[in-house]
Amino acid sequence: MTNLIEYQDASEEVRAVYDDIRTTRQTDYINNFWKALANHPPTLRRTWDTLKEVMVSPGEIDPLTRELIYIAVSVTNGCEYCIASHTAAAHNKGMSDNMFGELMAITGAANMTNRLANGYQIPVDEAFKK
Repeated sequence: MTNLIEYQDASEEVRAVYDDIRTTRQTDYINNFWKALANHPPTLRRTWDTLKEVMVSPGEIDPLTRELIYIAVSVTNGCEYCIASHTAAAHNKGMSDNMFGELMAITGAANMTNRLANGYQIPVDEAFKK
């Protein structure tokens, strides 16, 4: 199992990232994902910077929809940790149990049809090409 780096045991470089996470998310909680990545501070910094840009910065996609997309991709990739953490985040942003059920139905249907399209090697319709 990966060593989880707690704030009091972290280097100044790691503490700076933890502080940014706390400020950005308006919480004192640092989850195990970040504590594990702190074993390699450059990966911690790079990953946090990317996630902050993609998931927090203003954009055309609202925060709840971003979380729903993250859950769907995490389910497809089989990442138990990401499913749990982003489902919690989505609930905090207003996702209902029914919405989660619809998301799982869509994710399952997309995975099924993707596999069928790949298996049958279906050519893309001209009407779908830009």
